[in-house]
Amino acid sequence: MAEEKLDFQAEVTKLLHIVANSLYSEKEVFLRELISNASDACDRLRYLALTQPNLIADDPEFRIRIEVDEKARTLSVIDNGIGMDRDELIANLGTIARSGTTRFLEEIPEDESKSDGVNLIGHFGVGFYAAFMVADEVTVDSCKAGEEQSWSWVSDGLGSFTVAEDSRDGRGTTVTLKLKKGEDEFLDESRLRSVVKTYSDHIALPILFGGAEDATLNTASALWTRPKKDITDEQYTEFYHHVGHVFDDPWLTLHAKAEGKIEYTFLLFVPTTRPLDLFDPQRKGRLKLYVKRVFITDDCDELVPSYLRFLRGIVDCEDLSLNISREMLQNNPLLMKIRKALIKRVLKELGKKAEKSPDEYATFWENFGAVLKEGVYEDADQRDTLLELARFRSTQSADDWVSLKTYIGRMKEGQDEIYYISGEDAESLRRSPQLEGFVSKGLEVLLMTDPVDEFWIGAISVFEEKSFASVTRGSIDLGKFDTVTSKDQAEKSEPAKEEGVSGLIALLKLNLDERVKDVRVSDRLTDSPVCLVADEGDVDMHLARLLKQHQQVDQVSARILEINPRHELIKVLAEALSKEGAADALADAAELLLEQALILEGEPLPDPAGFSRRLTGVMAKGLAT
Repeated sequence: MAEEKLDFQAEVTKLLHIVANSLYSEKEVFLRELISNASDACDRLRYLALTQPNLIADDPEFRIRIEVDEKARTLSVIDNGIGMDRDELIANLGTIARSGTTRFLEEIPEDESKSDGVNLIGHFGVGFYAAFMVADEVTVDSCKAGEEQSWSWVSDGLGSFTVAEDSRDGRGTTVTLKLKKGEDEFLDESRLRSVVKTYSDHIALPILFGGAEDATLNTASALWTRPKKDITDEQYTEFYHHVGHVFDDPWLTLHAKAEGKIEYTFLLFVPTTRPLDLFDPQRKGRLKLYVKRVFITDDCDELVPSYLRFLRGIVDCEDLSLNISREMLQNNPLLMKIRKALIKRVLKELGKKAEKSPDEYATFWENFGAVLKEGVYEDADQRDTLLELARFRSTQSADDWVSLKTYIGRMKEGQDEIYYISGEDAESLRRSPQLEGFVSKGLEVLLMTDPVDEFWIGAISVFEEKSFASVTRGSIDLGKFDTVTSKDQAEKSEPAKEEGVSGLIALLKLNLDERVKDVRVSDRLTDSPVCLVADEGDVDMHLARLLKQHQQVDQVSARILEINPRHELIKVLAEALSKEGAADALADAAELLLEQALILEGEPLPDPAGFSRRLTGVMAKGLAT
C-alpha cells in the first residue's frame, strides 16, 4: 500500500500546539508515558495469550528496551506487546476519544503559551503526545500479534501524519524519537537510568538498555506485591501516574492485602483533581483487574459501583481463574465479595479524612461529592454511611460545607424538618424569594445544586428521623418561629387588610385562571411581592424543569402563586380594588405579578411581547400620576 498522508483530529492538533508552545520543567515525563504505554501493550497480550498461546509462542518473555543512536540523535522505546495494525495506529495516534476532551480544549485560549503543558497532557490520558516535547519527529513502527504485515506511522506534530506498510521483524511496537537540538541529555545512558528509576521502577516488566539482559534499569516487580514499608510516597505517586494515566498527585492512597477465604491485594488511589470523564454518561470505572499479577481487564464494572468511578488503581485476586471471561466476571460471587469489601474500606477511609482533615475533605467533596451522592440513590446498603459523608452549602455560610449531622445539631427549637432548596447554583438559590421567610427567622436551608439531589431525596425522605422539606413545595408553617419583639418590627410586618387581600386573591384567580393552581397568602415572603411554589403532592419545581429539559415530561403541573400581604405593592393593589373600574385596570397587574414570579424562577415568559406591552402601560400610567 502506498504511503497515506492524513490530518490529525482537531483536538489533537490543538493539544500538540500546546505541547509545542508551553514551557516544561519536567520534560523527562515523556519517557514515563512511552514506557507506560509499552507496559500496557505487553499486559494486554499476556492476557490474550492465555487463550491464544500461539500469539507468543516464538517470543514468550515480555520486555521493554530503550535504545539510543548518538550519531542519528534518536531514542527508541521498543516493546514486544500486542502491537497495532493500520486502523489502530490511525485511531490511537490520530484522534482523542476520551470523553470531555473537546469541551476542555475549547476552553483553552489559542495563545496558551506558558501554561503547565505537562498537566494539560495528563488531563487526557494521551501521554504519547508528550514525545513531541523533545522530538522534531516521531516514528511508530508496529506489528499486531498474530499478523505478518507491519505498519509505520510518522509525524512532525504539526498537523498531519503518514501511514505506510513497513517491514518490522516480529510483533510489538517501536517508538523512535528524532530529538530536537538541545535535548542530548536523553542520549546519555546514566540520565536515562535515572529517569527510569524515578518514574518507572514499578513497571513489572524488565526495562533493558540496549537489549542487554544484564542492563535492567528497573526493579521489575509489581509494586503492589511489595511490603508497604518498602514503598516510598514517590513510588506510590509514580505508580498512580502509570495506572491512572494522569499527572496530578493522589489525594488518598489505600494499599492492603486481604487474606482468608478470599485472597486479594488492592492498591487504590483517590485523585486530587477531577478527571475529565467523571460525568461521562457511561459512568465507567477505571480500576484494573489482575489475577496472580497477570492483567485481565480495565473494563470491570463489578469491582466498584459507578459512584466510586473516580478511583484509580488495581485489584489483584489470587482466587479467580487466569482465563476468566468477560461473561464469567459478571455476577461472579468472588468479585461481589471483593466489591463489598472495597466499598466499605473506601468509605471508611473517607470518613476518617472527613473527621481528621475537614478542609482537605471539603476539597475532595467539591470535586467528587456529586458522584458520591449517586450512591445514596443506588446503594441502599451504604445509604446511611454516604449520608454521613455528604456535605452541603447552606444559607448559614457562604463558603463552608455542612454535614447533615451538623445541620440537625443547630436546628431551631420546634423545627422537625430539614429544609432545602434545589436549583442550578448556590448563588442564584441564595437570591430565591422562597428563602426570605426562612432566613428572616434564622432557619438554615440546604442549597442543593447537583441534579442527583432531586432523586436521592425522593428515595430516602428522612435522615435520623428528620424528614426533608423543600421550601418551594407545599405550605410550611413559619408562624411558630415568630420572634417579633419590637413595636417597629410589628408595624413593619403589618399585612394589608384582610378583605382587600381576599378580593385581590379572587381577582388574581379569575384573571390567571388555569395558569396557576391556586393563589394564596405566603408565609415565605418578606421582601418580594410574589413567588411560585409547587403543591404538596406535585413534583418539586427544579426537578420538573430538569425533566422537561430532558424531554421526560411534556408539561408540568400548574404552580401556586403566593402573595406577600405585607409588601407595599400588594397593599396598593388590594386598596385599589375599592375604586370604581379597578377590576379591569388590575387585569394587567395580575399578569405582571405572574410574569414577575416566572422571571424570579428563571423560567421563560410565555408571551414576552405581551409582558413588554403591559409593563410599558403600567409605567406610563405610574409616571403620569
